[in-house]
Parts: sequence; C-alpha cells; structure tokens
Amino acid sequence: MDKKFLYKNINSYPKHIAIIMDGNRRWAKKNKQLKFVGHKKGVKTVKKIIGLSLKYKIKVLTLYAFSSENWTRSSHEINFLMNLFQEVLDIETINLKKQNICLKIIGNIDKLNFSLKKSITKAEFLTKNNNKLLLNIAINYGGRWDITNSVKKIILKIHQKKIDPNNINENLINNYICLNNIPSIDLVIRTGGEYRISNFLIWQIAYSELYFTKTLWPDFSEYDFKKAINEFKKRNRRFGGD
Repeated sequence: MDKKFLYKNINSYPKHIAIIMDGNRRWAKKNKQLKFVGHKKGVKTVKKIIGLSLKYKIKVLTLYAFSSENWTRSSHEINFLMNLFQEVLDIETINLKKQNICLKIIGNIDKLNFSLKKSITKAEFLTKNNNKLLLNIAINYGGRWDITNSVKKIILKIHQKKIDPNNINENLINNYICLNNIPSIDLVIRTGGEYRISNFLIWQIAYSELYFTKTLWPDFSEYDFKKAINEFKKRNRRFGGD
C-alpha cells in the first residue's frame, strides 16, 4: 500500500472515492444541446470535483471516464472523446503538478492512439512525485478485463516458476489488479439515476459503500458531493462481521 496516500480518518471521511460519471449525453438532450456540449460540460464538473476532493482532504479519487464497452458508440463521438481527453491532459497537467496531484491512468491503453498514449506517459511522469491527491482516471477500463489481465500476469509468473499455484489467494490477486497499492475504495458514487455498476472495479468494490443519485454528471455540485459523503458517514461498515 502506498503510504503517501494514507491519513488518519478522524471524521469518518472516505479516504478513497470512486465515481461513475454518468449523464453527459442526457444532460445535453435535456438542455437541447449537442452531446459533445454535454461532454465538455462534464469536464468542467471533473475539475470541480477534483478541487472539492482537495478541499475535503480526500486522498484518492478514481473517475470512470471511458469504459471498454464505450467503443460501441459512433466513431464520431469516440474520436471527439479521445481528442477531448488529450486536450484536457495537455492543458491540465501543469495545473495538476502545481496542485500536488498525482495522476494515474488505469485501463487497457494499448487501444488508444499514439498521441494520447504519449500525453498520458508525460502527465504521469510529471506528476508522479505529488502526494496531496491521487487521481486515477479509468480509460478503456472494464472490471472483467482487469481481472482477466491479472490472471494472465499470474499465469506468466507460474510459467516462470516465480509463483506456486498452491499459493494463489485473494491477496496475491490483489497484487496484480489495478489500484493494488493504494487505500481500498470506501465510497462509489454513480450519477445519472442508473442503479448498476457497469463493469467498474468489480473486484475492488466488494465492500465499498454505494451511493446513487439522479443528478446528471454535468449538474453534480458541491451540495451533491457533500450529500454523498454525509451519507457515507452514516453507514455502519461491518465488512461481513458484527
């Protein structure tokens, strides 16, 4: 576990929040705008929530930006989103560095174009030593892919005789899955009114608290963020025990 992102959770605040950012396209339709306007509005909300995470001393924020299933959308929308990701990375990396935010991209980036992968590598390198907030962005990510990928890594280690199959357990799998060296996810927030996980961190959120809101992502405000945190603070987390 990465100790630089640990702190005493005196006020029962979540250390690690993960958000399924849903509702950009429906926000655009509701406001009689093109879907691309909704995505741009969603980026503004991302910046706001990052700032609020710093304000409320959240140590890790993980955002679901583009799932492995999103490739079924139109090529026009996908190209727009990829260009938007790169534009935001290129512009905001310096701000992340100034704010002492460490950026990590999780997911299968092999399918991304060369230019975007180059921007990701640069942003991660420039922010790697920051320790005020760890910001994980999930791009081309799927929970089933994550588990499958970890299994492949373990099988390779077995072939290399570095792992004894008899020693495979949950802790071992945890070492090979995304987000393996940081605090566990305390709270998962999904905006947009849907009540499902949509293949997001399905291994990692086994005992996370879930919070669903009908608020569309572009409209997600500080009030909504605080409401989710306050709901978390009321939860009695027993982790299967008494």
